[in-house]
Amino acid sequence: MIGWVPRSTTAIVVLTFLSLLGLLSYSKHFNIEPKIERMAALQALKSVVVAPKAAHTSTVIFLHGLGDSGYGWEPVADTLAPKFPNTKWILPHAPSTPVTINMGMKMPSWFDIMSLNDFDEEDEPGIIRASLSINQLITAEVDGGISANNIILGGFSQGCALAVMTGLTTERKLGGLVALSGWLPLRRKIKAMMSDHARNLPIFWGHGKRDQVVHYDFGVQSVNALKDTLKIKDVTFNS
Repeated sequence: MIGWVPRSTTAIVVLTFLSLLGLLSYSKHFNIEPKIERMAALQALKSVVVAPKAAHTSTVIFLHGLGDSGYGWEPVADTLAPKFPNTKWILPHAPSTPVTINMGMKMPSWFDIMSLNDFDEEDEPGIIRASLSINQLITAEVDGGISANNIILGGFSQGCALAVMTGLTTERKLGGLVALSGWLPLRRKIKAMMSDHARNLPIFWGHGKRDQVVHYDFGVQSVNALKDTLKIKDVTFNS
């Protein structure tokens, strides 16, 4: 799994973020028309779902890292579920696709990754396609009666990059974004792709200083870009 955060630390980080924002009183589409039309053709993602213990009023969608599955984060959801009884947890599985840094062999991956030393070369079509799939999950929750501002989107490592991409470009006004041990994707293009309301999206970014896979500097650079280049107003960074 790309990136590193101890599971106990991850649980505390996610819990702290949700508590601080008060989101558990507690996001349809891309704003790029040609890509919207592809949504109907996308295969629906399979997910682990941890059902709410009481009336369903909020949803957390959390995306795993490279080579993992939604099952890898089920213990975190199970740990947090009693504290947020009205929250449904959706932990989707990435499809199995060839990955360049895995010598082209197939593994669970949201999109292709060419290098972890820098992210100058990125799988833009794959990132966009994966983001549309996550938007389908968001839309299904909204269609089921959950307000977009009661939906939290998050991810770890590669899943973090996808969550950030989706959170900044979706037309839904999400309640917040949890970004753990990842990076800002398509950093030279994402400003032009952002939704009108993205600058008001609350973002919590956690990144371990000893991360040996997605290096800490990438997290720092990503947070700085969110604040200085993209002008996101509410970014909290924890390391």
